[in-house]
Amino acid sequence: MSVTDALAGWPSALDAEIAPRILIVTDHTNLARAIEHHISIIWPDATCRVHTPRISGQLHSAFTGMGFDAVVLDDAVDGGVGMSWFENLMHRPGFPPVVYLAPGDDAGLAENMRLRGAADCLVREKIDNRRLDSVLRASVLKRRQERALLRGSPRTREDSRFGGVTILGHRFARQLAAGGTSMVYLAESERAGDMVVLKVLREAADAADAHINFANFLQEYDLISKIRHPNVVRIYDLGLADDHAFISMEYFSRGDLRAQIALLDDPQAALALLLQIAHALDVVHCVGVLHRDLKPGNIMLRADGSLALIDFGLARQFNAQAQTTGIGQIFGTPYYMSPEQGHGQVLDARSDLYSLGVIFHEMLTHRKPFVAPTPLGVIYMHANAPLPLLEGELRRFQPLLDRLLAKQPENRFSSAAELAGTVDDYIKGLR
Repeated sequence: MSVTDALAGWPSALDAEIAPRILIVTDHTNLARAIEHHISIIWPDATCRVHTPRISGQLHSAFTGMGFDAVVLDDAVDGGVGMSWFENLMHRPGFPPVVYLAPGDDAGLAENMRLRGAADCLVREKIDNRRLDSVLRASVLKRRQERALLRGSPRTREDSRFGGVTILGHRFARQLAAGGTSMVYLAESERAGDMVVLKVLREAADAADAHINFANFLQEYDLISKIRHPNVVRIYDLGLADDHAFISMEYFSRGDLRAQIALLDDPQAALALLLQIAHALDVVHCVGVLHRDLKPGNIMLRADGSLALIDFGLARQFNAQAQTTGIGQIFGTPYYMSPEQGHGQVLDARSDLYSLGVIFHEMLTHRKPFVAPTPLGVIYMHANAPLPLLEGELRRFQPLLDRLLAKQPENRFSSAAELAGTVDDYIKGLR
């Protein structure tokens, strides 16, 4: 199968005229719903995204709103600092037109806001729907005209360069990492309307020795894109640019679980995190996928505190595992490997649960359960060393930890769903 055939049917961010997309910045749910309802009357197919600063924090400093046609900004946002938000947004290059919702009917303030760059300024407490209709229509038209002029400009192409690859519909922010087979960037995505992580395959997809890596890219997208769950990373796009494959996926502003573990001092908080990861593994395993590289660095934190699994580069479908991973081959991170994974044996869902047990021990004690001078030494300890014993008040979690870290898979929890039920019981018992 050729690369063109492989990508046939995959969506593109630039395929067709996109329905209007409006960003609403407010902390007030009722106000957001009212604006969304009004916009749906103007454009039934419009898309609204609500950004809630008290939950999600500031917009990323590199965010320019390239995926939106207009922005509605609430003066009462973030504890009443809407004016500071407005000033910040006006300094971002190419930001969409902003409709400002001001407190009270102050003609002087409204005129001042328009002079400072607002598309219009409306009374927050009693929005004039006809005026909102008119200004949004004018803003969308203006935005579409501006974007049409910039679409093929040298500046746009330069902003869309990621190393030696041009990926239109994405704007370069910075490089995040460089791996053996791929480069990883922070970018702004027009399609996602947000900051994303852009993973770009190093080799050209048509290179003679690159078909395996390209196939793995397709597999990684295919595996994750079928999953819709709050504790699994969102995948936005797969594409081919300058003969290089790329995946566009969710960006996590708070980083990974490693930093969070260092701050944990409450067993109940550790249980709550364990429960989220168990739910993620449950949905992943239910579609027939093993993660095989579960570790704190592959568990990310969103701004609202929720967790999400990432990096399915080593993932395998249960029924394909024997064909794609030969017996005796070892993949993963030694500190978090199950005994059977460390010895290259056939794996099932209980191997991921063992890795989660290692993470749980680390969350409770801030230490890894098995440490040795060499990777092979760590692998040996997973299979042969006695199970670690918890001390003090943590002893109550010893039965839970023992089942997760059992040497033999049959002595562990049978599934992530069973684990989640047990963890839920522990949480209820601590209340």
